Amino acid sequence: MPLHDLHRLHRAPYRLAESPVWDDRSGKFLWCDILDGTITEMDEHGAGAQVWNLPPTIGSFGLAESGRLVVALRNAVHLFDRESGTLDLLAEIEPDEEETRTNDGKVGPDGAFWVGTMHDRKERRPIGALYRVTASGGVEKKAEGLHVSNGLAWSPDGRTMYHSDSTGAWVDAWDFDPASGAVSGRRSFLKLDDTIGRPDGAAMDAEGCYWSCGVSAGRLNRFSPDGELIEFFELPVPAPTMPCFGGADGRTLVLTSLTDGVSAERVAAYPESGSVLVARTEVAGAPITRFLDQG
Repeated sequence: MPLHDLHRLHRAPYRLAESPVWDDRSGKFLWCDILDGTITEMDEHGAGAQVWNLPPTIGSFGLAESGRLVVALRNAVHLFDRESGTLDLLAEIEPDEEETRTNDGKVGPDGAFWVGTMHDRKERRPIGALYRVTASGGVEKKAEGLHVSNGLAWSPDGRTMYHSDSTGAWVDAWDFDPASGAVSGRRSFLKLDDTIGRPDGAAMDAEGCYWSCGVSAGRLNRFSPDGELIEFFELPVPAPTMPCFGGADGRTLVLTSLTDGVSAERVAAYPESGSVLVARTEVAGAPITRFLDQG
């Protein structure tokens, strides 16, 4: 199952582009630069660009039912109004922990925002955690002991949640209740390494396969529901960060990447480093949901 017509969609180049999301209402993809605090919106053909500047650091974000974005800044989750540019505080996340920040986050099938934290130092320690944030501002800790919480994705039926630790480097699967957001039955799904690619951001396709950006290997890996590596794609960037399915038929794939922490020599060897890439796939992405905010 090849990636068709893989090419650059946009090149800043970004220091740490992440968290791509498809907005089916506007017909555009959105993504952020974590370190620079920007969110960019653009269609799959590179047109209609708009950029919002927020306080860095933006860990991740998702779409809200109201049309706003649910955004994880360094130590809090906010609702961001794209029209007015206002940020409304929803919940604090580890506000007293100076060495952690938010990282990968997505809206789950339960309509809550799931977001993890990471140890924001060169030598990672397992002091991060995974949280569930609701529209009322409720915060529940669901997992702890993480170096870099990452790789959130849900099966097409919403009954399995996948979650990774990029430093670990592993991906676990959980039984998930789409009605309540309850998780149980945690189990190992993947054990990875630098060669296969430490697991960064992820996405799920309609066949129940888990697509993981191998940030250390410059490739995109596709795993079956049983954890078998079905195929992988060598990319023109050394450090891809997250895939996202979208487009009118769900078969347009957008990939973000980074330059932060990559040697100058390696960036020079990969001219597309830090770019946002786009390709066509033969399988559609799994459905995604919106944050059930209160208007």
